[in-house]
Amino acid sequence: MIPISYNVRSLVVRRATTAAAVLGIALVVFVLASSLMLAAGVKDTLSRGGGRDAALVLRKGVDNELSSTVDQAKVGLILSAPGVRKGADGRPLGTGDVSMIIMLEPVATPGGASNVQVRGVDAEVERFRPEVKVVEGRMFKAGADEAIVGRAISGRFVSLQLGGTIEPKKNRPLKIVGVFDAAGSSYESEVWADVDTVKSAFGREGMVSAVRVKLESAAAFDAFKAHVESDKALGLEAWTEEQWAEKQSQYLSIFMTALGFIISFFFSIGAMIGAMITMYASVIGRQREIGTLRALGFPRRQILFSFMMESLLVSLAGGVFGSIAAMGLTFVKFSTLNFATFSELVFTFKATPDVFVVAFIFSLGMGLLGGMLPAIRAARMSPVQAMRN
Repeated sequence: MIPISYNVRSLVVRRATTAAAVLGIALVVFVLASSLMLAAGVKDTLSRGGGRDAALVLRKGVDNELSSTVDQAKVGLILSAPGVRKGADGRPLGTGDVSMIIMLEPVATPGGASNVQVRGVDAEVERFRPEVKVVEGRMFKAGADEAIVGRAISGRFVSLQLGGTIEPKKNRPLKIVGVFDAAGSSYESEVWADVDTVKSAFGREGMVSAVRVKLESAAAFDAFKAHVESDKALGLEAWTEEQWAEKQSQYLSIFMTALGFIISFFFSIGAMIGAMITMYASVIGRQREIGTLRALGFPRRQILFSFMMESLLVSLAGGVFGSIAAMGLTFVKFSTLNFATFSELVFTFKATPDVFVVAFIFSLGMGLLGGMLPAIRAARMSPVQAMRN
């Protein structure tokens, strides 16, 4: 068996061409890992808003909260359904939200416009969502023309920061009195105001977009769902927060993943060609070495394996450098359009083991494909002709 140290020495001797091949593969791995981290970040951000022990009720057949309407009179019926948890004060843990969209000017693109989601919530929102904390300023007052903004989106739009003013409806400005943290969930990309204020501003009196409840346990959801959906006249549909988050994230995450694979595929062609050229140059420059190895009795399959191993070492190095570079993106915040609500969504790149397993498999695949033909040529080389060159 030809020792691996022989391949390592060869790569070190040809350090310039080796570095070029490693850099090409590292770029492909970086692009692929980045797109997979984006998709993972979207899922993680949207899933932080709830879990299996929280449920969401909307109008049957809708794809997002913006297009859902639930009669205010039905909220009490939903909160009295079996399985709904009660707080220390004996009241059901639930709330009716109103979700709307407004257009604001992004700070990064002066003169432009982008959608921002405005959510009308109860002034006692922390009772239902204890993970929400006001980190700057204060909570808005019930019935007042005040709002709080999520930390992720604060400062990304003109006037959308503490002390600023936005105008969801003409002559109905909302003053930003606080900035809130929501444990990294998608709520941090929203503006929250008193539910009655939002209803009045958007002409949604007498209705809410969705009703959220805390359940006694995850096992209580089936009974809750059956009760809510039993009356067909109500036209309601129940989801766990986890199910709804997966539904909301699937289109955006699929798009991010597909885009990453498409870009990586075309980049990988160039990287494989570069690796192939490097290996072909290595075979031509080492004909005497190959002839000597054959003369010493090393069979063709070991020559083939040795050169394939050399190509895999190059791809492995590229995978490592590309993954390390992608890891640096975990400190970067990225904003894009949420396909479900068509509003701005801010999230971070999420590094998961699955991301890097896929990236490494992809890099090793490039090494195998890029090194196969040069390795076959080296294995088929005649020892006599090789020694003459």
